[in-house]
Amino acid sequence: MSYVGPDFDPPQPRRFRRGPLTVALAALVPGALAGWLVYQAVGDDSGGGSDRAAPGSSSSAPGSGSPSSRASASTTDDGRPSKSSAPAPSSSAPAAPGSGSGSLKGKVIVIDPGHNQSNFQHTSEINRKVNIGTNWKECDTTGTSTNAGYTEARFTLDVAHRMRAILEKQGATVKLTQDGDRSFGPCVDERARIGNTAHADAVVSIHADGSTAGNRGFHVILPASVHAGAADTRPIVASSRDLGERIAGLFVRETGSAPSNYVGDGTGLVVRKDLGGLNLSTVPKVFIECGNMRDSKDAALLTSGAWREKAARGISEGIVGFLHG
Repeated sequence: MSYVGPDFDPPQPRRFRRGPLTVALAALVPGALAGWLVYQAVGDDSGGGSDRAAPGSSSSAPGSGSPSSRASASTTDDGRPSKSSAPAPSSSAPAAPGSGSGSLKGKVIVIDPGHNQSNFQHTSEINRKVNIGTNWKECDTTGTSTNAGYTEARFTLDVAHRMRAILEKQGATVKLTQDGDRSFGPCVDERARIGNTAHADAVVSIHADGSTAGNRGFHVILPASVHAGAADTRPIVASSRDLGERIAGLFVRETGSAPSNYVGDGTGLVVRKDLGGLNLSTVPKVFIECGNMRDSKDAALLTSGAWREKAARGISEGIVGFLHG
């Protein structure tokens, strides 16, 4: 996601203390150094550009990796519905119980694919202000895209489908805030409400950043302690941090990507209080920016189906670790 719009104001400058958190990540990921070396070896540098997705842009360079069974059965490699598949159930319908009998039986997980591919066609709707507790912000934004036009909304939905397949196989009940079944949105306040209403055990919002070229890597956004208006994150700050730290560690291990080199002070973790999706949540929730779409090396990863499968696995395994305690 770009840092423009309802949930995307520039983060306030901060310095995180190195020490316990960095040690915790290192303990989770003994192979992080090797992953970093792999990360450095991928792709070419190129210029940046606007952090807004070009309306109607659809070109991409998906990789050849095989998605999980459910994703491959219902979507193309870039996350669009397959012509031969049945329409996806509406995201407003109750979550179906997990079909598996694995270790996540009885757990409810909400996946929030950031943005919507049709948002650019509904500017008046997504520009409508909603209350996020601390202030009022726009309902949603269009998100960002790679320089070649592969949109953040397509990326997030594809990763969400892959995660759903992985987690349902382990018995979880999985609900998406949107599944390409809405004309726009949902708004950031509704995204939070979906997780709350589902009494989710964990919620993860999937994004990709739109920073400048040369800024690389992933970061996980954690809720700050906020108590204002309808927002009260105090009960979920500690559990959300636990969720975020586990996802960060497993994301490094599975993808080989390094923590962001431009926010988070090398920890891969950022705390923010300006995100409606976090402020209004009453259940453990984090955002993950999987990489920077405006950097050519990161874009080469984000547009690869094989890498997106790794990303989905890393995020999913972080959720599993959190739920198992």
